[in-house]
This record gives sequence, C-alpha cells and structure tokens, in this order.
Amino acid sequence: MFLNCHSYHSLRYGTISLQDLVQQAVDHQVRTLALTDINTITGIYDFFKLCNDNDIKPIVGVEIRVESEFYYICLAKNQKSVGEINRLLTHYNCDGIAIPKHNPVFENTFVIYPLHNIPEVLQEYEFVGIRPEELNHLVKPDLKKLIHKMVILHPVTFTTQLDYNLHKILRAIDNNTLISKLTDNDCCRDNETFINKKHLLNQYRYCPQIIQNTADIIDQCSFDYDFSTPKNKQYYTGNRESDFRLLTKLAYEGLETRYGKEHSEAKARVEKELKVIEFLKFSAYFLITWDIVQYSNNMGFMHVGRGSGANSIVSYCLGITDICPLELDLYFERFLNLNRKTPPDFDLDWSWRNRDTILEYIFNKYGKEHVAFCGTNVEFKYRSIFREVGKAFGLPKEELDILATKSMDQHDDNSVFKLVHKYGKLLEKFPNQRSMHSCGILISEEPITNFTALEMPPKGFPIVQFDMHTAEEIGFEKFDILSQRGLGTIKDTVELIKEKRGVTVDIKDTTISKNEKKCNSYLSIGKTIGCFYIESPAMRGLLRRLKCEDYKTLVAASSIIRPGVAQSGMMKEYIFRHNNPTKFEYFHDVFKKELGETYGIMVYQEDVIKIALHFGGLSAADGDVLRRAMSGKGRSLSALQKVKDHFFESCQELGHPEQLSKEVYRQIESFAGYSFCKAHSASYAVESYQSLYLKVYYPIEFMVCAINNGGGFYRTEVYVHEAKMSGATINNPCVNLSECQTTVYGTDVYLGLMHIEKVEGKTAMLIPEERRNSGEYTSLENFVKRIPIGIETLQILIFIGAFRFTGKQKHELLIQARFLFGNDESTFRHPTLLDEPQKEYKLPVIIKNPFEDAFDEIEILGFPVSFSPFDLLQTKYRGTVMAKDLVKNHKKQIKMLAYLISRKHVPTKRGAMFFGTWIDAEGEYFDTAHFPNCLQEYPFQGGGCYLLLGTVEVDFHFPTITIHKMAKMPFVPDPRYSMDKEKSLEAARTLHEDVSMTQRKPYPQEHEIGLPRQKMQ
Repeated sequence: MFLNCHSYHSLRYGTISLQDLVQQAVDHQVRTLALTDINTITGIYDFFKLCNDNDIKPIVGVEIRVESEFYYICLAKNQKSVGEINRLLTHYNCDGIAIPKHNPVFENTFVIYPLHNIPEVLQEYEFVGIRPEELNHLVKPDLKKLIHKMVILHPVTFTTQLDYNLHKILRAIDNNTLISKLTDNDCCRDNETFINKKHLLNQYRYCPQIIQNTADIIDQCSFDYDFSTPKNKQYYTGNRESDFRLLTKLAYEGLETRYGKEHSEAKARVEKELKVIEFLKFSAYFLITWDIVQYSNNMGFMHVGRGSGANSIVSYCLGITDICPLELDLYFERFLNLNRKTPPDFDLDWSWRNRDTILEYIFNKYGKEHVAFCGTNVEFKYRSIFREVGKAFGLPKEELDILATKSMDQHDDNSVFKLVHKYGKLLEKFPNQRSMHSCGILISEEPITNFTALEMPPKGFPIVQFDMHTAEEIGFEKFDILSQRGLGTIKDTVELIKEKRGVTVDIKDTTISKNEKKCNSYLSIGKTIGCFYIESPAMRGLLRRLKCEDYKTLVAASSIIRPGVAQSGMMKEYIFRHNNPTKFEYFHDVFKKELGETYGIMVYQEDVIKIALHFGGLSAADGDVLRRAMSGKGRSLSALQKVKDHFFESCQELGHPEQLSKEVYRQIESFAGYSFCKAHSASYAVESYQSLYLKVYYPIEFMVCAINNGGGFYRTEVYVHEAKMSGATINNPCVNLSECQTTVYGTDVYLGLMHIEKVEGKTAMLIPEERRNSGEYTSLENFVKRIPIGIETLQILIFIGAFRFTGKQKHELLIQARFLFGNDESTFRHPTLLDEPQKEYKLPVIIKNPFEDAFDEIEILGFPVSFSPFDLLQTKYRGTVMAKDLVKNHKKQIKMLAYLISRKHVPTKRGAMFFGTWIDAEGEYFDTAHFPNCLQEYPFQGGGCYLLLGTVEVDFHFPTITIHKMAKMPFVPDPRYSMDKEKSLEAARTLHEDVSMTQRKPYPQEHEIGLPRQKMQ
C-alpha cells in the first residue's frame, strides 16, 4: 500500500537510506514496497536486491517533478516500463523536451496523479492518488465520480521528527533560502512516515474500491532483473564467431610486428590468451578497445594503455598497450582468468587536448543511445555540510567561514552552532548531487535508457544515474578513457623538435630510452622535473635513494611510492635491501622464489596474490578477493578480512609456524590500501622514460612544451627555471616574437601571451594570428590600429615589455598610448587607407632602476624574468653550503639561502609538519623537513627567499635538511613606489609557493616496521 517511497537518492529531499527504508518495511510487516525517488532511478537496483533479501515484493518507479512541482508518480509494470520512464526523463534532461504535465504516453507504466494535478481525461493506465487526510474531499461531485480510478497515496519521506527537521534543512539548501522562508509547497507533509498497514487501510474502510484499485496495481506491477548477464555491447562485427576471427587475425599480425616470425614463447602465449578470451566471450571488448586506439593512431594522437590490461600479450600485439608482458614476467591471469565473470578493464590515457575528440568518436561510432559516462554520487562533505547547514539557519558569511575552515573544537559553543553540528553530522555520507565519473564510459548492447535515465552535466556528455559499482553489479564494465598532461607534453615536444630542428623522434619506439645510459644517470640523481609521474619531490627523493639506473627499478619505484606500500613500511625496507643486498635473508623460501626480483618485499598487487596462493595455500577465489580489495573495486581492510580465517587454517595445514603466518598476514594486510599492479607500474615507467628521454636530449623544447601543457606537479615558474637551467635564455612576451603559447627560437624561449593573466585569451590568440596574416607590427600605433584592445590591456603589454622592439622606454610608450587613445577608450581603432603618422614628441630620457622590470614581471607574470629572486634580495649572503655539496655534510649543521618552490603538509599527533622543496642561488634543488615544534616558532611566511639553519641527514644518497630556524629575507624595496613604503613591499608578498595537503600519516621509521631480515623458523 506504500506506492510512493523516497530514499535519500531523492536529492536534497529524502532522508532515508535504502537499507533503512527496507528495514522499516520489514519492521512494519510490509510485504510490497515501491521506491519512487524524485526524477531518478539511482537506487532501484540496490533496492531490488534488498527487497529480495527480505522477502518483499519490489515495485520501482519515479516521482516526476518539474522545477519542484509534483506532476505524477510513474510505477513500472515490468522491465520495459523502466525504459519508458527513463526515456521521458532523458528527453527532458538531455534534449530539453518538456515533460507533459498530463497524459504522458506509456504502454507499460501506471501513472498516479496527486489530487492537485488531475487531468481532464484519465487514460486507462492513469489513476489519482488520494491521501488519508484528503478523503473528506470525496464529497465533492467532481472527485466522487473518480473513485473508480483512485488509489491509496501515503508517501514515505522521513522517519522521525529529527529527520523531518533534516528534510527541511535539505529543502532550504536546495532552494538556497532560509528554513524560516520555506513554504508548505517546498516541503513534504509532516505525516510522511511508515504507519501500521492495518491502520492505513482502516482509514479507507468506507472506500473499498480505492483499496481494491491499489491492490490491483500492486498485483500488475513486477520488476525483475538478471544481474548475471553482461549488458555491454556484445559484438563488434555482428556475431561472436566473426569477432573471434578478426581478433585472431589482428593478434597474429601484431605478433609478427612486435616479435618477428619465429618467437615460440610469444606465439604460445598468444594462443593461450586467445582461448581464454574466446571462452569468456570477451572478443568484442578487445576489438572495441582496439578500434578506439586505431582511430587515435589515425588522428596522430599518443595514448597509453595501462592497468591490468598490460598483462595481456594480445593487448600488446593489438597496440592497445606498449608493455611486453614477457619482458616483465606479467601473468595474464591477473587480467583474465576462467574464474572471472565480468569483462576485463582497460585504462587508456590520452593528452588532455585530445580526450574530447576520442570521446566524440566513441559516442558517434557506437550511437548516443548506447553510450554514456558513469555517474558518481557526490556526498555532503565535512566543510561543505557546515557551510550549507549554517546558511540554511541564516548565519552571516563570517560565521560560515569559521564553520568551514576551523575544526569543530574551535567553533563557538552557542545554540545555533550546536544545531549546525547536530544536523551536519546527520548529513554525512548523504548524496548531495550527481556528477560525471572522471573517465568511465559505458557502451551497451541495448539502448542504455533501458537501464537508466540520462542526465547532461555542463561537460556536454550524458551520464547515467548510478555509479561505477552499481554499473558493474548490473552487468556493465566501463572503458576508462582518461586524460593527462604528460602525454600532451611528449607529443608536443616531438612536434616542436620536428618543426624547430627538422629531427623526427619515434617516441613510440620504447627501446630508445629504456637502457639509455645518459637517461639512467639523470634518473639516479632525480633530475626529472617535468617528467610524468617521476617529478614530485617524493618521487625524486626515492629515485636518489635507490640510485635508480634501469627500467625495472623504475617500475618498482612507481609502485612503492604508492600509499599502500609506503605506509606499511615496505618502501623503506625495499630501499634498505636494494642498497644492501647482502645484509638480509629471505625469511621463507617462498618469498625468495616468488619475490626474488623485489628482495622478498611485496611491491605489486600480484606479489600479495602470489604469497597468498603459494605460501598461504588460498584458493583462486580467495585470491580474487585479494585482487579486488587492492584495486578500485572494494579497496578496504574489511575485504581482506574475509579471507583471513581461510589463510590461517590453510597455513596450519601446511605446517607453517603460527608466528611466521602472523607476520606474513600482517604484510598482506598492510596492502589493503592503494597499490599498483605490476603492469600499471610498467606503463607509467614507459611514459616516464619517454618524457625523460626528451628532457635529456631536447631539454629546452621539452620544458617549453611542459609549460604549454600546464606543467605538472609545479607552477609555471618552476618549469621556466628548469628551461633556464637547461641553457635557455628566457624572454618576456613580445608582440612580434611570442605566440599565444610559449615558443622557442634556437635557445631563445619567448614566454607566451597566455601567461599574462590580465590579457584575454582571445586577444592572446589574435595578436600572433594577425601578425602571421599581415606581417610584423611596426610600431605601437600600428599595433593599436590592427588589434582591438583597451587602454588597460595595452598598458599591461607595455609594462611586460611586449613593445621593446620599438627601442622606446616604457614611459614613452605609455604616454604615446594615451595620445593614441585620447579621450576615446574604446577597444578598436579603424585602420585608414592613408595613415597619418603620429606626431612624435621628444621626451626626456629617464634613468630607471634596473629592478623595475623585475617587479613589473612579478606583478604581471607572478615571477621575475629579468633577474633571479636572489638578485632582488637586500642581503648578498648566499649561505655556507650549496645544494650540490649537501651529501658531504651528513650530520653537520649548515646555513643556506634558498627560494621556496613547494611544501607538503603532513599531519602528525604533535601538529602539522611540512616537507619543503627549494632552489639555491645556483638553481639546484634540495629538500627540507620542518617539524611541529620548529614551525610554531619559525613558520612559513609565503613565497620568497629564506635563510635556513638546519642539520643535514643523508638517507641512502639523498640529503634532507632538518630545519631548526628559518627567516624570510626581505627584497629590496620596489623602486616603482619609492615614495610609498607600504606599496614598495607589496610585490614581494605576492610571490607564489606550491602547497599540497595530505591526510596520510608520516611514513614509519625503520624501528617501527619490524620486517624480519632473517629466516624465520
């Protein structure tokens, strides 16, 4: 009898989770239940499972509302009806087709109208819902005649009075208003809870027709779903047999290309994999992925195939991945095995510039009716909850900022703040809004609206109404189409080298850099700024600690930097064993046999599985539980705990001592966090080497392209500095030599017009375009006549030196600009057929301070170009030690003068600590550690140069300075404001620093790891 129930998937309206909704039905002995969330089917599949588990008949549907106005309830008679409802919503969400207020055209769906929205004519499948409190209206003749079309309507939206208050808060948040300003139409009624079924029916005892109508609808509604069959596109060519023939043909063609004609091991591996792929009916999945990659190749794009898909030699032969599984001993079963029932998962990366083109191809090729992005349910988060709830209570901005930025123990102890805390905590984990999954694409065999309504977020690609976990449960496996800036940097560098040097670099030939001596030397000293995945301070420090000099060590480094490995202490232990291979024993022979390549340390997901199987004797099924626990599909300790009992029972049967078994399981358990499969690490390592190769041999072009692709870990200034350290001369933007993006002529790098924040993007593109079309600009006047520009933007260009080709000083150009504009400050001067030259005025030569340009640059670009930050300091002192000599000063106290690049925040029990990255006066990088006690007295004070006092600690070739004291050093006063002391200090305060936050705990110290280095008996 409950045909209109809302869960919290009725965003900013419902207050009950699906689990609680079904449990309440059980408690009230309700045997049939309908889920009708507002404009969404998000919860119907989980709802179906929960109802079946509790012996309740599930009915699914949707409550249709348009701009909060309640139109009607749609109840699905069958699976086809779900598609009808979904298409109604999809046409509205994606195509702007209005939802009819009355008489929507359905063949398999019941429609129930509220009393306030009854159409003139009711179709056969349409009914009117009447609430118990509305029964007295039946005395009206126009309603009385409709009793034969009426059903019981008792909505369920909340559970308790507290939940009703929460519902009101949600409505206030949704309407961006105060709780006190909500109207009755904004909220549900105050009786929308489960009530005793007998009590409900008793209220309709004088209307048996209404009770019977309701029972008839319940009987006719049925929702069933087959979770076991794949819903992805089934065939690429039209049928399974021809798919397999095409896949086999392509695999053998690729086998010859990759390995030659006589490689028996590779051929045997291809044959083995093809049998499994055919048995599991996954040929289409491989072919669709291959098709996308082929299109990418034809467009000249670069891609990286990574993830567990790189374990497959068929993927390698098809060109989906560039990792040879034989070279790294990657086993196919990690990717596909006969126990796996769901399709495999390929992760494909493209440049951030090309990804949308790939997406458009997929949508066009496979049909917009069959393709959509996965959705995600964005939950209310801690800070946003308090801000949103506080706003609903009417708190002013200042107090909202306190709620959002300070921890709860720092909030005032007043009654309103207490209410905000009370209801804010209730909202934690509530879905707040739907968004687009960052990369997951679904390609369905049936029209995708058979399963879900679609929504259109601002990005412009439709999304389904459920997340990736639900998608997998109901039979979909996503294609991960990702983007990154590293590939854009590589591709652009190759093109720039071709354009500027006439040299063609076949960067896809991965053999050119894997064992390249000079590249390896850069790796070993962490000289990797700008290189994908290996440029962060933590990664560069790891490379130095390992003295990483080969591809396989880089593959391992790519995984041990991950939180699951680093946090467990395995990273520290790996570093020790790598540097001291004779100072440890494998504590069990299985570890020596299975993990010899990584010194008995579990580094990859596969390593954990190997130990679980070969040491613990677990079944393949339990091994798969481990795999899923460490991948993106159930990453948690609880998933690992499920196999714990089996592990210890099996170890006992195998005769392992209990203490040894506990130690092994402790190591396995520590991996219940983020970790990579080996193939994933290898994919990252290949791309890292590709970018490193370009950095080593074409450093200026590489850094220019890193700048143009938005850099990576650091801000633009750092990549400009790196280009300078590579031998480039850095030049400010120039209207005659600069492009919109940064460009290079020989060793002269001209910063792009795009880096001038106050110059609009269209102007930055128009300036070089007009120059190419009509020749160089000959003067300021000539420029103003050709480019529509306002006086303020023109002044910015003058201040940055973009007209220095005229040979005139900035003050002359500024005066000339004022004459050119006169009183007319419009942005366009019409070119004339016969130009009258502007009258020339002889202006006095002004002797300017050489630092003026540097301060102009700081103001406009964010960093100085004409001088280094050290040149602008009042002090000439440069410290007692330079970065290059730190290794020689282990345990010594030193002083250094340094420019702050970045700092990383790490919380500890004693307070916040930071790890800093700096450059010295010679431009070399070094790192510092700042502990809470030091930071209290000597905190960071923004970007700039600092005098540092600390002790050098060298940890396996990598020096870090533990800071005791530090002080920010003053710049010379800004000469542009010599008459205003306060103003002369402003520019120095605006210098940038990169600050990153992490919630991880500090990595364990060696004595805390406790990993045995001797054989355990």
